[in-house]
Amino acid sequence: MEYRQFRGLRISALGFGTMRYPLKEDRSIDEELTEKLLKTAYENGVNYFDTAWPYHDGKSEGILAKSLSLYPRDTYYIADKMPGHQFMDPFEPEKIFEAQFKRLGTEYIDFYLLHNVNDSCLDTYMDEEIGLIRYLSGEREKGRIKYLGFSTHATVECLQKFLDYLDEHGYKMDFVQIQLNYLDWILQNGKKKVEMLNEHGLPIWVMEPCRGGKLANLSEKDEDVLGILEPGKSDASWSFRWLMDVPGVTVILSGMNSMEQLMDNLATFNEARPLSEKEKEVLSSIARGMMNSVPCTGCRYCVDHCPMGIDIPFMMERYNEYSFDNTLIPAVLMESKDKNTWPDACIKCGACAAMCPQHIEIPKKMEELSVMVSKGVNWRELCKKRNAIGKA
Repeated sequence: MEYRQFRGLRISALGFGTMRYPLKEDRSIDEELTEKLLKTAYENGVNYFDTAWPYHDGKSEGILAKSLSLYPRDTYYIADKMPGHQFMDPFEPEKIFEAQFKRLGTEYIDFYLLHNVNDSCLDTYMDEEIGLIRYLSGEREKGRIKYLGFSTHATVECLQKFLDYLDEHGYKMDFVQIQLNYLDWILQNGKKKVEMLNEHGLPIWVMEPCRGGKLANLSEKDEDVLGILEPGKSDASWSFRWLMDVPGVTVILSGMNSMEQLMDNLATFNEARPLSEKEKEVLSSIARGMMNSVPCTGCRYCVDHCPMGIDIPFMMERYNEYSFDNTLIPAVLMESKDKNTWPDACIKCGACAAMCPQHIEIPKKMEELSVMVSKGVNWRELCKKRNAIGKA
């Protein structure tokens, strides 16, 4: 097993993410298989386990605790999260935090994160009246939290704003967890995020290394290309090997819900071979081929001429994300904008398109994006459901 050093700790580079436990036909958690997977992972060197308040409708923490109770507490690390991104009303951080300790049956949590700091919930995390970071920093001082960090799917601009806020108020973060893979290196400006975190001296934890399984199930054409470079390797292994060489990366999380996935990942991290420059170029080419993207450069010439005040570059980024995979993240980010400036507010005047150096048919793209948003996840409704199920 590949291990990374973090402040004197020896942490497995492969972390076990518990957002995707195996399920039975009735969609309930297959607890027997879950416990077997966690046991096998631990006994093969994995010592980092990541959970969160809303995972599996609040059941993830308890099942993880039960499985790990077989082993000495100082031989593994638990990560948990504060759900400040869920639009809770009322939002009761202390009540949630104490309930998590009961679910986990532990006296301390090794790694604790502000969950999903993003453009739509930034105000909650930066609200000094709520004082969430101040409160959790105090729990770190007491030793109930060993290391404090945050996870984020945010835009580069939002991430920079939050880092500036932390610096301004003297809040210290120990690590940051971001969505990163060889596709999002381009699609979500992952390269820039890594550079920003490296500049701040913040170790990087990685989530979505295979983009929710998309990079673990490549097209036959792309698989053939990789097979020529090295036969017999899984699509997922290429994603993990790409990440191993990214500066600052310490832990790479994987939501393993089958023994086949677990054993394949263990083999990859036991071998721990970085990619050659040629292999990196091939993966970059595969990523570009998967994207049907709008070539917006973010120049913002269009914005000054929009009578509806729509943040067009922001919407073009969301268009690219929705086009690739209609997942939760673009829906979360859409919530950061006033609904009066969503894509369906476009009046198709064409003023924006006339100013676009890339000659993008912006009104047409706005119309298409509006349809994508209407068919996508309703983030606020999902939060209401989660909050009703997972009350402290």
